[in-house]
Amino acid sequence: MENRTEVTEFILLGLTNDPELQIPLFITFLIIYIITLAGNMGMVLLILLDSRLHTPMYIFLGNLSLVDLCYSSAVTPTVMAGLLVGDNVLSSSACAAQMFCFAAFGSAENCLLASMAYDRYAAVCKPLHYSTVMTASVCGWLIVGCYVIGFLNASIYTGDAFSLSFCQDNVVHHFFCDIPAVMVLSCSDRRVNELLLVCMVSFNIFFTLIVICISYLFIFITILKMHSAAGHRKALSTCASHFTAVSIFYGTVIFMYLQPSSSHSMDTDKIASVFYTMVIPMLNPLVYSLRNKEVKSAFFKVHSAFIWGRQN
Repeated sequence: MENRTEVTEFILLGLTNDPELQIPLFITFLIIYIITLAGNMGMVLLILLDSRLHTPMYIFLGNLSLVDLCYSSAVTPTVMAGLLVGDNVLSSSACAAQMFCFAAFGSAENCLLASMAYDRYAAVCKPLHYSTVMTASVCGWLIVGCYVIGFLNASIYTGDAFSLSFCQDNVVHHFFCDIPAVMVLSCSDRRVNELLLVCMVSFNIFFTLIVICISYLFIFITILKMHSAAGHRKALSTCASHFTAVSIFYGTVIFMYLQPSSSHSMDTDKIASVFYTMVIPMLNPLVYSLRNKEVKSAFFKVHSAFIWGRQN
């Protein structure tokens, strides 16, 4: 038996050790987080308060906003605390909890993006049958399935990572407890664990990507058959926004998780991680919803009702 002391806490290196950059980065991330909270919480409240938005598309958007809010909140406050007061130490249980929450809501977002693509396929390609294809029960089961898959994946990922032994090295070369950054610290053989991680992430990513690609293939075929220029512009605008968000999300996730640990550059990983942990949750309400006329109308309606209520 080897004389080894199990690690009970992890030290996050954070984004930078330069004192001159810490305050500007803290202010930047604080602004991003405030916009993320306001945008996503506002979207959820609008959809709940306005009955006109109680349709599958907006229900999916509301859950996407909720997921973005949760997985951004699992990471961003920790980063800001590290930048402001230098609190970069997490217990093993806190590290595992952060890893679980981030993986759960990140996986749920992965599934929600695929569900939204299927919803758009049904709306564009089967408009006459949309109400029978995307019923309330189908929409509900899709959303429940997204959360179930997300929490199941997170349980497997977190269990896979923390089934390893951590002996002496407890310095995580990252700004949060991400799975590859923690697994690389293990003093036990992690080849099987890394293989399981890559296989599961590959299956989840490429299965949802296939659903998205097939859905949009049929959408584009339908668009090409349209004779209305206005219909072309509206459909292409919707697709462009979705593809922008999908490209950023899947591009960074594939870059982070589908490469061997030996080829990981932690500094490059940190930059990529900033996009999908902080920037994407902030942008999604803008990309998906704030350019939407129905959402703007609902916002002004709720705002007017609030002002009228205060005046009376």
